Amino acid sequence: MIDQPTNFRSIILAGERPGGSPISHAFNVAASVMVPVAGKPALSRVMQAVEDSQQVGGGIICGPSADIVAASTELQSVLQNPDFQWLAPSSGPAASALSALETLDHFPILLTAGDHALLTAEIVDSFCSQVISLDQGAGSDRIPSSGSWGEQGYDLVIGFVPYALVRATWPESRRTVLKFSNGQFCGSNLFAIVNKEGLKAINFWRQAEADRKHPWRIARRFGFMALVLYLLRRLSLEDALRGLSKAAGCRIGHVKVGFARAAVDVDSIEDQQLAEQILSREK
Repeated sequence: MIDQPTNFRSIILAGERPGGSPISHAFNVAASVMVPVAGKPALSRVMQAVEDSQQVGGGIICGPSADIVAASTELQSVLQNPDFQWLAPSSGPAASALSALETLDHFPILLTAGDHALLTAEIVDSFCSQVISLDQGAGSDRIPSSGSWGEQGYDLVIGFVPYALVRATWPESRRTVLKFSNGQFCGSNLFAIVNKEGLKAINFWRQAEADRKHPWRIARRFGFMALVLYLLRRLSLEDALRGLSKAAGCRIGHVKVGFARAAVDVDSIEDQQLAEQILSREK
């Protein structure tokens, strides 16, 4: 449960794959998070959204690596913001998140990505406010208390954007869609680690990353029956999160993010073009 007063800190994952990514090469920038969107690096836009929010106060930018930072004066300039601390990334997003969480030693935490260029303070505050309301309004549909959990509330909360909202806003945009029996959703790259128990979910994520070349191991972690039900479109989002909570050993909840733009990360040339179109219409 979140202790009041609530003061989120943030972790912005900004690691770069070895050798760079197709989009960083296409724009000739030091790292993917430095891809320009309407004249401003994606990472700068994410940092600005966090800075302008009412719920979150600074935090950690995890990545890019020290050699990339040292070779880019533009990146060095972005990282001079006193509200954020730079931290070298670990071997993968989940391990980087765990390292940043250990460094901050603060809860609750907003976890997002450095290429989330369309993020705004309004989205950040809406998400964080919903997390607080979800925590305070514990209901009978929660995972029952067990073992050392003890507290009321969720340990980690994930934001999902209804696909119907995304499709209505950008009918031609191709997005990854999670299809459950009670609705279709896109990810928002917004996560709240509410307390230390939520670290178990990040550890579970790290273990799944390690098994990415062994799909059967991932299936075993999540449960074969759950995967079968998902493929048959007979698994609800709530049941999926109950299963994930059981596998991770902590309570995982969700909130709906009512902003179509929250479903867009600038990790491809097509999404960079879409982001620029959206921002140009707002001028």
